[in-house]
Amino acid sequence: MKITRPRLIGTTLLTGALLLPGMASAQMMDTAVSPLAPWEACLEGATPSTQNVAYGAMDHDPNQDEMILDFVDDMSDAEVKAWAKQHNLEVSLNSPSADAPNTYIARVQEGAVPYIKDCLTKRDTEGVLELMEENFEYALFGEAVSSSEDTTTSTTPNDPLYQFQWHFKQVGAEEAWKTSTGKDVVVSVIDTGVAVQDNAQRGIKAAKDLADTATVDGYDFVDKSSFVFDGHGHGTHVAGTIAQSTNNKYGVAGLAYDAKIMGLRVLNSRGFGQVADIADAVRFSADNGANVINMSLGGPLPSLVLKRAIDHAYKKGVTTVAAAGNGGKRSPSYPAAYNHVIAVAATQYDRNTTFYSQWGDYVDIAAPGGNTRVDQNGDGRPDGVLQQTLKDGNVGKHDFVLYMGTSMASPHVAAGAAMVISQGVTHPDRVEEVLQQSADTSTRDRYNSEKEYRERYGAGLMRVDDAVQAANTNQGVPRSLAGLLLAMFAAFFVRRKDQLGVAVSNKGTLFATSTVVAGGLFFLPMLFGDSTLIQIFSRPLAEMDILLFGLNSHQNPLMASALIPVAAYGLLGGRPKLRTVACGVALGMAGFLFTESVILTSDVRLIPGMDTLDRLWLAGNGVISAAIGYFGLKRY
Repeated sequence: MKITRPRLIGTTLLTGALLLPGMASAQMMDTAVSPLAPWEACLEGATPSTQNVAYGAMDHDPNQDEMILDFVDDMSDAEVKAWAKQHNLEVSLNSPSADAPNTYIARVQEGAVPYIKDCLTKRDTEGVLELMEENFEYALFGEAVSSSEDTTTSTTPNDPLYQFQWHFKQVGAEEAWKTSTGKDVVVSVIDTGVAVQDNAQRGIKAAKDLADTATVDGYDFVDKSSFVFDGHGHGTHVAGTIAQSTNNKYGVAGLAYDAKIMGLRVLNSRGFGQVADIADAVRFSADNGANVINMSLGGPLPSLVLKRAIDHAYKKGVTTVAAAGNGGKRSPSYPAAYNHVIAVAATQYDRNTTFYSQWGDYVDIAAPGGNTRVDQNGDGRPDGVLQQTLKDGNVGKHDFVLYMGTSMASPHVAAGAAMVISQGVTHPDRVEEVLQQSADTSTRDRYNSEKEYRERYGAGLMRVDDAVQAANTNQGVPRSLAGLLLAMFAAFFVRRKDQLGVAVSNKGTLFATSTVVAGGLFFLPMLFGDSTLIQIFSRPLAEMDILLFGLNSHQNPLMASALIPVAAYGLLGGRPKLRTVACGVALGMAGFLFTESVILTSDVRLIPGMDTLDRLWLAGNGVISAAIGYFGLKRY
């Protein structure tokens, strides 16, 4: 093992040698730079109402700034550009993902943004602009400190360096893997890119320990290209924590190793990226099938365009996770501090939060981020988070590198979210609740007050083993009980017309059918894993859409409705020997729908909103299903 000089790249260290004067902007637009003088004249000597982002911390180009202009959605590209030209600006779409929200970029002279904002506010009598803000930069929250070519043998899983991944043991990974591996969940990694593709002409090599990891197409928002690479190493390391190829007898393991990675490059080779690109990447993720977004990046200033993108992702049912920041102080970081984002603090081997982890009431949960300044577990190497990534930033070479940072904590939680989602809990609020309610709070006694503890840890230290178990039992138990109770009540109250009491004599079939249809054999994954065969028997009938059409079709309004009871009774209700089964299906579906209208584990597709209308749809169809089951039994 060799120890290399630490490379600090968190937001608190964005000054000094990294911020070289004259550094090129992360994104160069083919538009002219609007000069400052006319905008100063527009304000007639008045001081702008806002300040420009200072050159240095979040602005690396001393000669120019970029401004985000979000136009109303019904304006065409030609109308936008004509309007901008009238106001002495040249604009262009930031990326293809900026087309739907009509988000444009204008290049302006350094310091001009506050003047332009105030001036356009005065001029914008037509109401064509929804927001204006500076396109400042965020940075990654990670630090690489050492690497290793070690090939020591190990136990389970069979990856030889797994024995040094103490961070997975801290979150209960091995017990969780018995139930869930995040199968087929798409996790978007919005970062420096992910090294999963070769490019011989550019000397780019894919990471060997991501060869068996499933991927979906991403986008490079820095170079505006469909070919995504990692020019830094940070994003590949983050992706490895989420879904490194596992049980391949090579390297290290990933936490949700059967998840799919969507690599989106928004940070350049120095680890900096512009907020407009990050916002576009969030929208790209939500619009292209991501179930989870991980952002191991951020900065001290909020961005409205990014907040809107996160809200857009939330409305599409995407769970968003972000690093809490490396400032080592009580101060919010964005995007972590936004609503609909799970903000993750970092812990070290002894489960204390680390010296660099930011804290505050915005922190939602904690996870391993590592501390390479110590070796608390005595394994002879720093206590960083170990994954494969670029070696010294070389796009053609890879190594197993120890990183520390809230950047490393965030993907643990993103992976945990993927493992929960694979169990059928897809509503972002419910995913967060499961992770928080199952978190380990045993470090609470290390703090004098509940408030201080919550600001450091949020709900506590993530335990993914307890989370996936809760994801199963919190759904399965109430659903199964609801199905059984409805069947029992129906059998008790039904007035039989025949003298043989057929309905009562078949009550075992009725009860079993209703219970299994409502909740499935939900306990099977906890006993036998999450193979496709196990999932078929363990899921409620209404969740077969996951197996048939994938997570992004769950829960569709046809499956989560009375359609299945109607079809079952139509097929089986005319046959006396099968009528009880049809009634059991109807009562089981009613149990599922009534329960789901309360716990709402998943957004009902195509139903507007993510709460009241969904609940009304589920409850209404539950009433119809219960009626089919009850009156079907009365036919005997």
